[in-house]
Amino acid sequence: MSAWLKDTTTLQAGAAVAHHGVDIFALLRDQSGSQAAQVTAAGAAWLAGATPYPRSTLAQWEERPTAPGVLPCGSAFDVVNVPALFGRRMLERLWAEGPGSGPVATHRGRMLLFAAPGTAQRLPSLLAWEEWGTGGSEESGGSGDARGPVPPLLCHGTGDAVTVPPLTCASSDGGPRWVVAPDTRSPWLPGPDVLLWACVRVSRSASSRASSHSIFPRPDQDANVYDVSRRR
Repeated sequence: MSAWLKDTTTLQAGAAVAHHGVDIFALLRDQSGSQAAQVTAAGAAWLAGATPYPRSTLAQWEERPTAPGVLPCGSAFDVVNVPALFGRRMLERLWAEGPGSGPVATHRGRMLLFAAPGTAQRLPSLLAWEEWGTGGSEESGGSGDARGPVPPLLCHGTGDAVTVPPLTCASSDGGPRWVVAPDTRSPWLPGPDVLLWACVRVSRSASSRASSHSIFPRPDQDANVYDVSRRR
């Protein structure tokens, strides 16, 4: 990231040049609530660094801080796009048993997991190598390593772009929102091996749950608050 952008801990009032009377960094500093779902000034810098012109991107966010944005994938991050329920279960595994996650957002009933560059190319190959299909435990050959199907994963890498939530508020109309917001200029991002591990764990647990024939979702599914300080 360019040296002109100061760390979030050293930002002073008026340090950033405001466009049209809006200081995006002041807005981010003044937010209250769960830090897991808020973008910090350093997180905004990281997001802007995914574009060829970070300064212009920050200026646009200063003009419209409550509007979603569109960012290219492949340089700063890739994005793995999964159905919301499967993605939520992946997050539960990553935070309860694994190394945590990178930034995560939801949009249009799906979950966007920000991942290390190159993940979009390698993860589908790893899933194919694991011979995942839609037959669940029947495809495991009766070996006792029963696993459910993995839903279609949309992997966004070089040449793709994704919609990211607004920086300063959550969408109230069902639009994109942060589940785990970027909070540093160098966030830890899971690679294809970590996400494959999470898929394996969720798939096996789904196969076990299928025997109970439960059709009711767990209550308060959106109440999870992830401790970002645990992220490796």
